[in-house]
Amino acid sequence: MLGSKRVLAVVPARGGSKGLPGKNLKCICGQPLVTRVGRVVAEIPEIDRAVVSTDSTEIAKVAADAGLAAPFMRPDSLSGDLIGDIDVLVHALDAMETIDRCTYDVIVMLQPTSPLRTPAEVIKCLRMFEQKAADSVWTVSVADKKYHPLKQLSLAGGRLSFFDPRGSAIIARQQLEELYFRNGVAYVVSRDTLINDRTLLGRVSYACVSNVVHISIDTAADLSQAELLAVERKLF
Repeated sequence: MLGSKRVLAVVPARGGSKGLPGKNLKCICGQPLVTRVGRVVAEIPEIDRAVVSTDSTEIAKVAADAGLAAPFMRPDSLSGDLIGDIDVLVHALDAMETIDRCTYDVIVMLQPTSPLRTPAEVIKCLRMFEQKAADSVWTVSVADKKYHPLKQLSLAGGRLSFFDPRGSAIIARQQLEELYFRNGVAYVVSRDTLINDRTLLGRVSYACVSNVVHISIDTAADLSQAELLAVERKLF
């Protein structure tokens, strides 16, 4: 519980992945990514129920062995490459409220592809949500200014131009405002924001800024880099 609020953690882990086939079962330091999430969740007392949303029986079994319940299977209609998080979370919430015969007030999305998360980071995110009376809280990281939108370029017919015309006025990094990117450690959202507003970024939203590097797994190179950091930080 988070105060008087019931918390549901949802781990989205479909079986298909074109960039890195079998991604959610890839291992880091000998642990499948899905298993890693289960072990983190076990150390977060605020979470009342944790489930995996998957279309894969193999992922469901690995998740269940790691302490993540798999009481339903994701339908084919929610298993494509272009299916968004909102539909997946709404489906999981509806399924679990029917199965558990209760209402969950807070939903936490924990993607397996952010394996360097710690229980403390998720707990900090949840507590910020409660203390700020927020609609949502996301974990984010500071974006490297080398990749700032005003420094990006585009190609059209082989001709180069600034992606944003304002980029031509940028001379020094000091002219660029600080920006952030979502690192996938945790998304915390209220039931009302998810169901009624159909968004993860509510009207009253806050950022829980990570002070360490997080790797979002999309490629084999990402996996190797994350493993090096996991060993360095003694996370496993």
